Amino acid sequence: MKYDVIVIGGGPSGLMASIAAGEKGAQVLLIDKGEKLGRKLAISGGGRCNVTNRLSIDEIIKHIPGNGRFLYSAFSEFSNEDIIAFFEKLGIELKEEDHGRMFPVNNKAQSVVDALINRMKDLKVTVYTNSPVADVSYENGKTSGVRLKDGHYFETDSVVVAVGGKSVPHTGSTGDGYAWAKKAGHTITDLFPTEVPVLSDEPFIKQKTLQGLSLRDVSLSVLNPKGKPLITHKMDMIFTHFGVSGPAVLRCSQFVVKAMKKWNLSHVTMKLDVLPDKNKEKLFQEIIKEIKAEPKKAVKNIFKGMLQERYLHFLLERSGIDLQEQGSAISHDKLRKFAELCKDFHFTVNGTQPLEKAFVTGGGVSVKEIHPKEMGSKLMNGLYFCGEILDIHGYTGGYNITSALVTGRLAGKNAALYSRNEK
Repeated sequence: MKYDVIVIGGGPSGLMASIAAGEKGAQVLLIDKGEKLGRKLAISGGGRCNVTNRLSIDEIIKHIPGNGRFLYSAFSEFSNEDIIAFFEKLGIELKEEDHGRMFPVNNKAQSVVDALINRMKDLKVTVYTNSPVADVSYENGKTSGVRLKDGHYFETDSVVVAVGGKSVPHTGSTGDGYAWAKKAGHTITDLFPTEVPVLSDEPFIKQKTLQGLSLRDVSLSVLNPKGKPLITHKMDMIFTHFGVSGPAVLRCSQFVVKAMKKWNLSHVTMKLDVLPDKNKEKLFQEIIKEIKAEPKKAVKNIFKGMLQERYLHFLLERSGIDLQEQGSAISHDKLRKFAELCKDFHFTVNGTQPLEKAFVTGGGVSVKEIHPKEMGSKLMNGLYFCGEILDIHGYTGGYNITSALVTGRLAGKNAALYSRNEK
């Protein structure tokens, strides 16, 4: 059996690619090794599915630190606003939340998956589930077919590889596509976890002193060996039994990985500022003022409400201050140390959880070998890549899914146009 376009992978980029190819009149086969299509999509955004982001293109690209600039051409063909219009045309009403994040009004990720599958049915896309792919065939410098592990072989003019990276493997992303890309001559850049919790062997982490403590709107930085910030994110974070997690940490995680690799480090220093809107000297003066107002009070009560209580006690003890001590009895040196720790608490981390635990895979098929407006291979005719298999990675907040849908749209459309020219 011959198809115009075969899409491998039923995640967001694969579903979008098969729809785009079908809309161009191609006979499309979508193959997925799992039982259900759109599994990662159905659990994204906490089960609500953050389908895209409404920020400007420049802002979106800033939030895709892994080769986001490669997407400028793609966005000129199919943008985040086009994604919104696409879903609304399918009957999925969207709403905007903080930081431009777009969700379905009904808060149900499954409704997004269902809408995509229904659109594929309308376009008569053939779907094979529970069908792991063994190999992609190439002949005379172009794609020629796809072989399943059960021995079935399908001829085709164009193949779209949309199998994801290696993160969240229970949804089917187990890195299958890298071998087919290599076989076509592609470079796979080093794979690493991004958007992943970070590990620390600091004594206070091992002793679980702060385990379960959440801090809101803190400023968290990853420092280079000279103590200069590589990146800073102002968001929430949480201390865990193995290290740190939460939105600020997830965004910093790839910079921890990169710093360890670049400078061959076993440990990287992070800096935590829990009062990012106050400068150090002003904070110190405020502390002195609070003490003068109630000099006889125990210091832990004077500062109550200034910081989350467990963290307040932790920093006071680190500053050599007894929690029960009267404010007036504490030296200015100790109070200055406390003010400094509020603004500048340094701790070391020694890696991240593994790629399998990450939300997103860093690295993948080198974008230098991909046509940016088509998502076609520069090395093999009729071969297209989209989604997380590409070396493109963003922060959480609708950025990775935007990249998947945009690259999927272009890969499917251009795969269909290529197959038409081959006939």
